[in-house]
Amino acid sequence: MSKRPINVEVRAKYKDEPIERMVKRFSKKVKKERIIEKVIAKQRYEKPSAKRKREAQRKKKVLEKIRLEQENKLKAN
Repeated sequence: MSKRPINVEVRAKYKDEPIERMVKRFSKKVKKERIIEKVIAKQRYEKPSAKRKREAQRKKKVLEKIRLEQENKLKAN
């Protein structure tokens, strides 16, 4: 992780947008950028084999989610 700060900004899409919706968009952005994961990873040492295993599990989960979405699209058609 680089030394420079990570800035995540969310602006109101329209004048009367509820704060709750903006907070939800902010948290989605943070999750997508994996900011929290990076900070936690830097707090303690993780063996390279454990890191590879964790990344492989994450990729497998993402691929499974994509596969299920595609199957659902095919069933809908």
